[in-house]
Amino acid sequence: MIIEILIALLLGVTAGTFTGLFPGIHINLVVAIITGSLALLTKYFSPVSLVIFIVAMSITHTFIDFIPSIFLGAPEEDTFLSILPGHQLLKEGCGYEACVLTLIGSLAAIPIILVVCPIFIYFLPQFYSLIRTIIPFILVFVSAYLVLSEKRIFSALIVFILSGFLGFATFNLPIKEPLMPLLTGLFGLSTLLITAKSKTKIGKQKIPKISSFFPLKKELFSSIATASVAAPLCSFLPGIGSGHAAVIGSEITKQTNRKFLLLVGAVSTVVMGLSFVTLFAINKSRTGSAAAVQEILRNFSMQHMLIVLTSIFFAGIFAFIIGVKASRFFAENINKISYFKLNIGIIFLLIALNTIFTNTFGLIVLITSTFLGIYCVLSGSRRINMMGALIFPSVLYYLSF
Repeated sequence: MIIEILIALLLGVTAGTFTGLFPGIHINLVVAIITGSLALLTKYFSPVSLVIFIVAMSITHTFIDFIPSIFLGAPEEDTFLSILPGHQLLKEGCGYEACVLTLIGSLAAIPIILVVCPIFIYFLPQFYSLIRTIIPFILVFVSAYLVLSEKRIFSALIVFILSGFLGFATFNLPIKEPLMPLLTGLFGLSTLLITAKSKTKIGKQKIPKISSFFPLKKELFSSIATASVAAPLCSFLPGIGSGHAAVIGSEITKQTNRKFLLLVGAVSTVVMGLSFVTLFAINKSRTGSAAAVQEILRNFSMQHMLIVLTSIFFAGIFAFIIGVKASRFFAENINKISYFKLNIGIIFLLIALNTIFTNTFGLIVLITSTFLGIYCVLSGSRRINMMGALIFPSVLYYLSF
């Protein structure tokens, strides 16, 4: 049994590395394949092994997926906030540093998860029962605050409303993987097309020693403290994710590029890790990975929770080591290839993946969301407003109860 658990952990880390490095291959696609094949998989693997695989893959993904976001300009809904500070450092020859900063933030998230876990288990059931009826109003308040805090309020409002209607339409269309074309267009293709048009040139990258990051301990402490407040608040609300937690965190303390990268790395991993704790505490899944665990384990016990936390701990350590090595590889080779051709290649890859895994409706959503993502960037609105695609359907869902 121990050997099977270890294999499941290592395979999960490997799968998370793959999904993190390859744009368009999201963990939700992998967990959908797993849940769709449960009858077959449970003949050969125990439910606990499948859960360990999913947890390890999900945590690893939150570490690794900043690498293509920073080096290739291909973000997902959890990494799009890293684009601007990450690309600025990349142009300065500090792309490796940008990636390592997110990795340090993600590694710092592991103790946050372990500390917050018992607090969540004890307090969240009572707290959630108190606020359940006002959740849609909380979502509206958070969205309104983000829109009103923009310099161009009207543009931000247009982006949020259009994203909301697009999300609602997407979830009501017969698309097998609706999130794939929706989020790929909003946060992936739109950014890649703009980057390709600008024909950005990437110079030689500096690769400092890991020890050179130790003087950042003051910034790291500040980011950990901020993530400890913002991420838990956003980990159990539907439609609210690590992007919102990072924006809220940036409102709490003044941010520099490096400090912000530490923050987004931390909140991404904290939100994912606490989604499993939320599942145990209130039996609500807030991520695709948590939903898969819920389907596999009909009775989520405290023993299972301890196994999940152990998997998070070891997966985080492995993911950090892999992430540092992968970041170094990208930094050493990014200036040896045409950045324009690389972006074009990724664009065609994303289109091909959406063609394979969705249908005609999915491609229509992909095109529509891509144009909306381009409009968001060109209008000067923050990309976080496009999360209306998830918030608006969530508000309508809770108001219907």
